[in-house]
Parts: sequence; C-alpha cells; structure tokens
Amino acid sequence: MGQPNRAVWVKIRAREEERAEWHAKARRAGMSLSALVRRAIGRTQTWTVAHREVERSRVVELARIGNNLNQIARWANTHKARAEAVEVVAHLLALRREIRSFAHREKPTDDG
Repeated sequence: MGQPNRAVWVKIRAREEERAEWHAKARRAGMSLSALVRRAIGRTQTWTVAHREVERSRVVELARIGNNLNQIARWANTHKARAEAVEVVAHLLALRREIRSFAHREKPTDDG
C-alpha cells in the first residue's frame, strides 16, 4: 500500500525568507516541506485557557518551593557552625515531599 492521497491544500502566509528557511530545513531533514510541517504540527501541544491557568499555578507553586529551598540553603550557609543537621534534613525532606507531590499532580492534556 502506498502513501495516502493528500489532495487538500493548506495555505499560510509567510515572508520569502521564512519560506526559504523552511525548505532548507526540510531538505536537511531529508523530507518534503509538507512532511516537515505535518510532523511539526503533530508534535505541537495546544492549550486551552483552563490549561494555561493550571500550568501557571504549577509554575507559581514550583517557584515557592524553590524559594523555600533557597531560604534553607541561605540559613545553612549563614549558621554553618550552629546548624542543626537534623533540622536542615527535616526541611529538605519536607521539600522533597512537596516536589514529589507536585510532580505527580495531573498535568493538562491537549484534548480538552
């Protein structure tokens, strides 16, 4: 069985320089521009407004965790002589739990 019949054209506007770059990229990849565009679009994830908000919340939460980690590191560097290793380890373990929890939360998909 051969290639599927692709008889429908999709037109987009581009500058001549962009078109030339795309064709050169397709040649370097050993494929047609059409195949390159199909592959690139197939790999592109789309986001709904709800997905953007979920991802924004995840980034904000991750920034808070990073801030906590920086505070612990600063404290440990400032109080090296008096640092209670058990206390530092406890804080680091709490952060590790937060990061694992964060990593296992459901991420948005591109199908709704």
